[in-house]
Amino acid sequence: MTGILVIQLGTPDAPTKQALKPYLRQFLSDPRVIEVPKLLWWPILNGPILLTRPKASAAKYARVWDAETGSPLMHYTKQQVKLLQERFPDTPVRFGMQVGNPRLDDTIKEMVKEGFDRIIAIPMYPQYSATTTASATDILFTTLTKVRRVPAIRVVPPHYDHPAYIAALAAIVREDIAKLDWEPEHFVITFHGIPKKYAQRGDPYATHCVRTTELLVKELGWTRDMWTRTFQSRFGPQAWLKPYTDDVLEALGKKGVKRVMCVLPGFTADCLETIDEIGHESEEVFHEHGGQTLRACPCLNDHPRWIDALETILREEGAGWLPAGNLVASGHGD
Repeated sequence: MTGILVIQLGTPDAPTKQALKPYLRQFLSDPRVIEVPKLLWWPILNGPILLTRPKASAAKYARVWDAETGSPLMHYTKQQVKLLQERFPDTPVRFGMQVGNPRLDDTIKEMVKEGFDRIIAIPMYPQYSATTTASATDILFTTLTKVRRVPAIRVVPPHYDHPAYIAALAAIVREDIAKLDWEPEHFVITFHGIPKKYAQRGDPYATHCVRTTELLVKELGWTRDMWTRTFQSRFGPQAWLKPYTDDVLEALGKKGVKRVMCVLPGFTADCLETIDEIGHESEEVFHEHGGQTLRACPCLNDHPRWIDALETILREEGAGWLPAGNLVASGHGD
């Protein structure tokens, strides 16, 4: 029996200090995320970071938490799984979180226990980074070392340049622009950052972000003066990939640019980093330096074009394991 396993980073169980502490401890204990010797990092993590950061992070999560649907990342992940299940009615679709619940290792063990002998795993990171994609496969394959019957595994590769992914991004951007009663003067294409030294050590993330940007702006027909690619979400004192999103927004505001749209191609679902960091904190930076309006374009979420893209990618990577499908004939294509 074949199953599809959607892998997402994760989200806390609640927007509270009590929920954020174990979530942050798990996330920041991952050696793929923090490449610092454990003996040096452990006292810092369990000292100043976990004493102060949970309260601050909880306040941010409270701003994005929906009274009915809860965490936006969890909500859209469930929606994506539900919609994929409709596209693959004879192939069970499950999901697991690398950090928080439902735990990825638990989902994998449950699938093995249920008799899945083939699993197609799709990490929801279009651009590869060891901090995300490799962290996901670490959990996947480490978990399988603890089971007796190991299923055959296919891991969907990064899809940063896949035509269906680029087309979905472009469709969402066009739709969001059409809804505005104003015209953006500049577009900031912002990706989650990683420490610069990770890239220098061979992580291809920055190269993937460049390629995604090139393909997206070509698809949208934007000239070079219309956009700037940036990196957000710095953590700690070390240098990260540049230019930094807030620095660019500050410069744009000082230059007299009043209306900006931020596009977030690296996130497959809206989350704290998109809704609050860009839509709230970065908006404040822009306003403080002369800007008037900042629009954070919605992420791929549960948009039909993104579900189309996921179906296309999964059918390509699952050839021979998944039943053949015809997107156009089934009414999901253009």
